[in-house]
Amino acid sequence: MSTLPDSACVAVIGGGPAGLMAAEALAEGGVHVDVYDAMPSVGRKFLMAGKGGMNITHSEALEPFLGRYGARQPQIAPLLDAFGPDALRTWLQGLGVETFVGSSGRVFPSDMKAAPMLRAWLHRLKEAGVRFHMRHKWVGWNNDVAADTARPTLRFMTPTGEQQVATDAVVLALGGASWPRLGSDAAWVPLMSARDVPVEPLRPANCGFDATWSDYFRERFAGQPVKPVAITLTDVDGNVQHRQGEFVVTETGIEGSLVYALSAPIRERLRADAEATITLDLLPGLTAQRVLDEVTRPRGSRSMSSHLHSRIGLTGVKLGLLHEALSKEAFADTTRLARTIKALPLKLVRPRPIAEAISSAGGIPFETLDSRLMIEHLPGVFCAGEMLDWEAPTGGYLLTACFASGLVAGRGALAYVAGSGS
Repeated sequence: MSTLPDSACVAVIGGGPAGLMAAEALAEGGVHVDVYDAMPSVGRKFLMAGKGGMNITHSEALEPFLGRYGARQPQIAPLLDAFGPDALRTWLQGLGVETFVGSSGRVFPSDMKAAPMLRAWLHRLKEAGVRFHMRHKWVGWNNDVAADTARPTLRFMTPTGEQQVATDAVVLALGGASWPRLGSDAAWVPLMSARDVPVEPLRPANCGFDATWSDYFRERFAGQPVKPVAITLTDVDGNVQHRQGEFVVTETGIEGSLVYALSAPIRERLRADAEATITLDLLPGLTAQRVLDEVTRPRGSRSMSSHLHSRIGLTGVKLGLLHEALSKEAFADTTRLARTIKALPLKLVRPRPIAEAISSAGGIPFETLDSRLMIEHLPGVFCAGEMLDWEAPTGGYLLTACFASGLVAGRGALAYVAGSGS
């Protein structure tokens, strides 16, 4: 049985959920753990994500839960076997954080806040001996020391100049490229490329998209929610994607939970065709026949807008969308109008910049890693969290996989230092 050297030390670079979970796994295993982060404090993106209510995971059954990870389901499944949504809720309870399931199935801390959870977690980590080094920006390895030597030397830029740290292993949990002002600036990409680590291009995920609004529509309706509404899209593989929910009209296009849920297929359609047309059902609660019957009823002296409001409750931003899609003549054609209410085409021209996205796709491919998330040609270098090549919609799926990957990477680094995987 392998034993840990008394001086065993592992560095964790990145103080988000994945990095902190890796640090906890390592500290529980008895190694010295140092967490480094470029920001003045850890968990900044985590705290920002929790401002509107900390959605920590989701309560749906495991099979549909795994389906949220798309093509990366086979790689994410073993991570969730190690630490899935139920284990996460139990772990939170151990921190003194009770959770509840909302009406949508999403799981929240009972107080809906991220800060108390983070404070309790940091207190426990510090009690376990984890040391934190803030304003330490990782800038690579010492050029004189190869990354595959027994104790690679890490380089950090700090307020007092460059520091070099020798360590037995390192867990990289540096995030993607969304919200760079909170630390996820993707500065690690060239550092990994310099070590011949492939990196899939980082792309916006859970993002909004630009449309081509008229000046009137933009000025009148920007900021207004569209609900209920359904979106249908044929993805690049020919599969029809259909979801119902709500989104928000912005000055440049659309964003919101329904758009985020479909952001991956919309983005990939844009990559393939340079544009993507989604279809909006403005009245998902009514059948096409019911809408046709109501719209084509005689309206007397009433305007068409008043008629739509009276017969099917269609007004406001939804009416504005119809005017964006139809000419004046087409709007007066009741059959075409009814058809458009149930299937309004909306052309999207580009995703919003990655810096505005909730998360990012792309990163280090799982094919470069072993089952413990160690880079195969860089022994002792483990990766976790959003810097890996995967994505998921909002709803707790992102955080759950970040926690799980951090735990797996931390345990992998622990085994490596102990000698069982070196």
